[in-house]
Amino acid sequence: MKKTIFLLILCINFAFGVDVSQITAVSSESTSSETNSSTLQNADPVQVSTQRVFGDHLFGGNFKDVTKHAYNPDYKIDIGDQISVKIWGAVEFEKNLIVDSQGNIFIPQVGAVRVLGVKNADLLSVIKANVSKIYKDNVFIYADMNAYQNVSVFVTGNVNAPGLYQGLSSDSIIQFLDKAGGINLDYGSFRDIQILRNNKIIARVDLYDFLLKGQLGLFAFRNADVVLVGDVKSYVFVNGDVQRPFRFELEDDIKTLSDLALVAGAKPIVTNATIRSYGDDHTLHIGAYAKSDFAKTALKTGDEVEFRPDYTAKNISVRIEGEHSGAHLLVLKKGATLEDLVKLIEPNPQSDMNAVQVFRKSVAKTQKSLIEAQLKELETMALTASSVNSETAAIRASQSKTILEFIERAKKVEPKGQVVIENTNAYKRVILEDGDLINVPNKNNLVIVQGEVALPGAFVFMGSKKLKYYVNLAGDFSSRADKSRVLVIHSNGKAEKHSASFWGPTATIKPGDSVLVLPKVDTQGLQITSMLTQILYQIAIATNVVLNINN
Repeated sequence: MKKTIFLLILCINFAFGVDVSQITAVSSESTSSETNSSTLQNADPVQVSTQRVFGDHLFGGNFKDVTKHAYNPDYKIDIGDQISVKIWGAVEFEKNLIVDSQGNIFIPQVGAVRVLGVKNADLLSVIKANVSKIYKDNVFIYADMNAYQNVSVFVTGNVNAPGLYQGLSSDSIIQFLDKAGGINLDYGSFRDIQILRNNKIIARVDLYDFLLKGQLGLFAFRNADVVLVGDVKSYVFVNGDVQRPFRFELEDDIKTLSDLALVAGAKPIVTNATIRSYGDDHTLHIGAYAKSDFAKTALKTGDEVEFRPDYTAKNISVRIEGEHSGAHLLVLKKGATLEDLVKLIEPNPQSDMNAVQVFRKSVAKTQKSLIEAQLKELETMALTASSVNSETAAIRASQSKTILEFIERAKKVEPKGQVVIENTNAYKRVILEDGDLINVPNKNNLVIVQGEVALPGAFVFMGSKKLKYYVNLAGDFSSRADKSRVLVIHSNGKAEKHSASFWGPTATIKPGDSVLVLPKVDTQGLQITSMLTQILYQIAIATNVVLNINN
């Protein structure tokens, strides 16, 4: 019985398993303007970071398949190497000679010449000395390495595929590491790499020298050499206004904020840094440091550093577009209103100063976020909708495909971020922000009709004519039109919803208005229909465009 219950629990875990890596603890933080750091009691220092590791792009297979004979004057001749020997003058001889198992090459009339262990730089002089014993005069000699014998090198430690790998003795350590699948990014060190021979460390390699300075020392590998990648011991995480937002390993050359700013490529605009530091006393310390303090601010393992600019602006700049005759960029004091700005605009006879429009980045960003949140919810609904039978399932599958295609198109829309201004009396209450775009409309007498109508287009405004008149001018509703959902968006950004069943006095049209006829939403689920309708409204209001569901 106990065994049956245990198996049942396992099945439930598999069916409804939760990805614990997606669960993060939320802790409240308090800061003080009077102190340089704050302390949070009982903060959990254990985190699973998904931040990229500096150097993670190095091992993508670009090195393992490339091998090249590189001249190394310190390389010592080994058994199996090929040496090209040329002799001319009193005697002629040319051949590629292989170093035999006793470490010799054989030259006719000269005999065996021992070259095992001879440095590459001394090879020619050793061969000359032996030839000169036989041929005293009028003999010229040239010798060079033709091919190096392959060596087998063990690569172990924190690599993704430890093993024995073949290569040339002149191959770089990066080539052998790449053959082993690269350094394990979770716990392998780019800065603590040892090369061992006969169980003794003969070289240490720091790949930061290669990554940051392009420096990689020459090294001649031998059979049975071992490349050992050590553990990551001390590290920090970097974010913010930097060129390299990665995890960096700390060493003697990266001890302070100033060192870190240099290797992380802090941008010139950076003035401050914030450090989240996890203490041994189970507290989270948060400190803010000015650029002048970077050189004397030491780093600790696990620190999370954010470099950022911190400027206080007294002025703002806004762009002026549309129908006017003045400057297209104005600088105003912080806190200036739209009323202050309008006084500085130079209108012309076609400028409609009663309908000045304000487009704001922060509003556009908020509109984008709201649309994305609704699209995410819609996607979840479409993918999790249940079906009663196979016929319903087929319909659901087709609708889900259509909805998912719509979602992909909807993700690409870019809201305009228009601030709704009821009338000119509101100008004095609209406080401008840096980067605002001000548009001065022209005094056009057009009405735009688009969406689900037969002939979308721009039509001349005709005084007291109502909404139905302009829809008729556009060829009336299409077969896919939702007559109960017609939007009228005025030039001031205000949107009104109208229905074909009631087009009375409220359906008044003004010059410069846009009429948007939304499409029908026909799905199997009431929730999905409601959500789709809401998204269509949001997109139409934010972009002044009707996005169709089916294309």
